Amino acid sequence: MFFGSGTFAVPALEALHHAGYPILTVVSQPPKPAGRGMQMHKTPVHTRAEQLELPVLTPARARDPEFLAQMRALAPDLIVLAAYGKILPQALLEIAPLGNWNLHASLLPKYRGAAPIQYALLNGETETGVTLMEMTAELDAGDIYLQVVEPIRPEDDYGSLEARLAQRAAQLLLEGLARLEGGTLTRTPQNPAEATYAPLLSKEDARLRWDEPAERCRNRIRAFSPKPGAFTTWRGKLLKLWRAEVVPDAPTAEPGTILSVSPERFLVACGRGALRLLELQPENRARMDARAFINGYRPQVGERMGTYD
Repeated sequence: MFFGSGTFAVPALEALHHAGYPILTVVSQPPKPAGRGMQMHKTPVHTRAEQLELPVLTPARARDPEFLAQMRALAPDLIVLAAYGKILPQALLEIAPLGNWNLHASLLPKYRGAAPIQYALLNGETETGVTLMEMTAELDAGDIYLQVVEPIRPEDDYGSLEARLAQRAAQLLLEGLARLEGGTLTRTPQNPAEATYAPLLSKEDARLRWDEPAERCRNRIRAFSPKPGAFTTWRGKLLKLWRAEVVPDAPTAEPGTILSVSPERFLVACGRGALRLLELQPENRARMDARAFINGYRPQVGERMGTYD
């Protein structure tokens, strides 16, 4: 039984299917309205499962008695979960005799929770990874089966890092299954004293805080690209920032102040250092590079962004 919703889980589902493991059903979050027309959209896992001609269930709640009865009737040997979006109830964790595996995008016990990739980028980590673990009632606290380390590249944002971690997760899942079949799979308890947390982020977390160091501001941009986009305000309107570089030796000014305006050096002061803005998106406009933004909007040295308008 495969539980998954987000893009991160798709390669793992594909790996299971292509390796020939019988998948009784795929369980995903229900379709939700999105976009300007508020049309119903299926999750990436739901869409891919249908393309693979796999049965899909979309319960509103995993603890509903009717859904639990369906699970018991299907009688899975093993439950595998990746980016499902909800914690499974204990009644569900008692069904599969071989256990309940979770693919988590961090090196547990670091970054337990819903947003491990974003927090790794926000905090400027140089490496992260994927953990194959046993699910328990406590969030991401179960025993570890396998882990794999993945370097975080300087140019990575959430999109690129998630894509690589998703592939690593698929490989790790197949390795875990091979070891299970071969009788060599072992488990190691987590050390709770080393646990850190990555709780669900809000839209407000994507707002640039210009009084933070430039490195932190750039990491915030990386963590929220390609969605929903880190943002600030400028001239009373929303302005999203998609790519930027740190300039440590920039002149000192009040955070949020535009220091220089040219395609090669469009700088905004931070609490320490400055950001060179490379790609921006004005409100209700397409993304554009610094040259196009400067030509179209004529920003001026001394103008201020964010709460400093």
